[in-house]
Order: sequence, then structure tokens, then C-alpha cells
Amino acid sequence: QVQLVESGGGLVQAGGSLRLSCTASSAFEITVMGWYRQAPGKQREMVATIASGGITNYADAVKGRFTISKADGEDTIYLQMLSLIPEDTAVYYCNAGLYVAGPQDYWGQGTQVTVSS
Repeated sequence: QVQLVESGGGLVQAGGSLRLSCTASSAFEITVMGWYRQAPGKQREMVATIASGGITNYADAVKGRFTISKADGEDTIYLQMLSLIPEDTAVYYCNAGLYVAGPQDYWGQGTQVTVSS
């Protein structure tokens, strides 16, 4: 019902920046979109989310460095990542949440972000 296509990952040196993009194709209204990440040997964790009304939420580890935004009138979100550090290395996943006969979650395929020291 929902397809998510991510782009923008890659290899960057510490202190550098990257921008991730995620576009959703959905037959139903999406209520919240966000970015999560999973580093090797660790659980997936929330990075940033943005609700349909524009309210954003960030993990403490990325506050002040990452910015999530949403294109007007589109189900496309971006994650601008600045001042990257090696600890940001992970697979980043786009997530879309909606409510159709109950809450539903959808995930993108993931994009690798590697920050070298």
C-alpha cells in the first residue's frame, strides 16, 4: 500500500554533510514520516520524525546537527545532516506511519551512511 524510495547515502569524512531524501507513494494519507538508523550490532533507533502538521522530533544525539523537512504538498521528506561524526555511521531507513483500519508502519529499503574519521 505504501512504497518508500530513499536516496542520498554515501561515504563522507567527519565534519562533512549529507542529505537524504525519501519519497512515499501511498493511496492513503500519511500521518507521520521519519528517519531511523541501525548501526552494526545495535538496535534500530529513531533519528527524526515529522508529522503531517509539521511538528518535528529529534533524537538527542542529532539535535542541532540534523534537520528534517517535508516538501510542501508532497510525501517527500529530507534529512539534512551536518557536522557528521563516525558515530552517525549506520543504515538509515525511511518510515511512514498511517492509520487505515488501525495503525500501520512502512519502511524503505535503507541507505548506507558511512562517516570516516
